[in-house]
Amino acid sequence: MTAFTRAPRRKPARRIAAVGLVAAGALFLAACGDDGDDMSGMDHGSGNSSASASASAEAGSASFNDADVTFAQMMIPHHEQALEMAQLADGRASDAEIKDIAGKIEQAQDPEIKTMKGWLESWNKPTATESMPGMDHGSGDGMMSDADMEHLKGMKGTEFDKMFAEMMIDHHNGATTMAKDEQKNGKNADAVKTAGDIVKGQSAEVTQLQSILDRL
Repeated sequence: MTAFTRAPRRKPARRIAAVGLVAAGALFLAACGDDGDDMSGMDHGSGNSSASASASAEAGSASFNDADVTFAQMMIPHHEQALEMAQLADGRASDAEIKDIAGKIEQAQDPEIKTMKGWLESWNKPTATESMPGMDHGSGDGMMSDADMEHLKGMKGTEFDKMFAEMMIDHHNGATTMAKDEQKNGKNADAVKTAGDIVKGQSAEVTQLQSILDRL
């Protein structure tokens, strides 16, 4: 009876031990399997990182288009000429409003030139090109010829005020046309916003300049 009662106790012990060995083996195999999966996961992870970096680079390059580049490259010399005209007002202009507008042009357009040059540098594009299509007097961009600029330099008082107003109206209208093209075709958010600021600001100055001409 004693042996009979002990036998069932030994059998569960053996079974438990066997189950333990099986479990341990399973855990070992699972661990080996996990190591392989982890390595595989690491490989996929590194691949995904490369893909993400590539996608980010593409996204960065896609943040601007040819219209943005053309807008900046053409608006820089356009603004530079407006600054040159505005600087001529010092010592030549006699009308208080003309002097005020000249000052506003310098304050607004000089920072915009620096900003646009910064865009082009970040886009790895030249800030100027040897030949700027359309940047000729009479083409609709409002750019003045060298003869026009020399003529303006020779004016003083009311004569200067009138010529300055006439020339700047044409100049601003040309800039507004270029800026509207950027609003329609540009992709870079900052460039499109700047174009909108140019349209708003220079359209208002055109209205003011025309009112000055009407009273001079």
